[in-house]
Amino acid sequence: MDKKVTAVVVTYNRKTLLKECIESLLAQTYKNLDILVIDNASTDGTEGFVKKIDNPRVSYVNTGENLGGAGGFQFGVKASAKLKPDYLWLMDDDSIPTPNALEKLMEVAENIGEFGFLASKVLWKDKSMCNMNVPKITLNRKLQDYDGNPKRIIMGTFVSFFVPMKVVKEVGLPIKEFFIWADDFEYSRRISRKYPAYFVPESVVIHKCKSNNGSNIVNDSPDRFKRYEFAYRNEVYVYRREGIAGWVHLGLKTILHLTKVIIKSKDNKKRRIQIIWNATKEGLSFKPTIEHLRTDDGEN
Repeated sequence: MDKKVTAVVVTYNRKTLLKECIESLLAQTYKNLDILVIDNASTDGTEGFVKKIDNPRVSYVNTGENLGGAGGFQFGVKASAKLKPDYLWLMDDDSIPTPNALEKLMEVAENIGEFGFLASKVLWKDKSMCNMNVPKITLNRKLQDYDGNPKRIIMGTFVSFFVPMKVVKEVGLPIKEFFIWADDFEYSRRISRKYPAYFVPESVVIHKCKSNNGSNIVNDSPDRFKRYEFAYRNEVYVYRREGIAGWVHLGLKTILHLTKVIIKSKDNKKRRIQIIWNATKEGLSFKPTIEHLRTDDGEN
């Protein structure tokens, strides 16, 4: 197994977590690994910290502005082409891979045949499954069997997302216009519509997000409302590509979420309802461009 892997880590003002992430990547048992840190213009000293790391395997690029998670990953995938990897390993800065996480992904990659992407088992800080990173096996169902052999999935998240560079060249880049949320679902589903994709139980990553409750507009705080405007718009784009099944999913989900807000939200009910309704309508006409790698991006 001598294939080259580039880990693309997108960060924004989380220097302490980024340090732990980089340390865990450098400690991987699979050593043919470069680390590309994509900094969304952090203001907490991230740039100085990374540039002081005395290791040729670690490189740093500052985007110059906050592009959001989606823009950061598109920027990073494009920049990674210059390193000429065989595989990309995408993750947020609060992702902490266990020492053999990459080795286990490589074992599956080299033995399972053609695939579009692999997703690790993602645990929260208390070692329970991380709710926001459970892959989907259908449009409406999440994976429930987290152990044993690799499992077929159709959607995964950008917390230990492993993809062959040849697949990236074929399907294109993540969509930067998503800015935040659902960009990974869109990208993984774009891939799984063409290739089989798998959840790898033996590859384990710890996701040190603040809570394990996932996202929920019903009870989230007003300072996070803007995120839901992206989320509902973006998910309409993802599911409308799925035909009748996708439209049914969107209709039922919209009704369910509106009902929950009306019944359970303790404040800002009108604002929460407006976000769901307006962002869903915006998603009907949302037509972002899917960009592809160009020769001058460093493509092989």
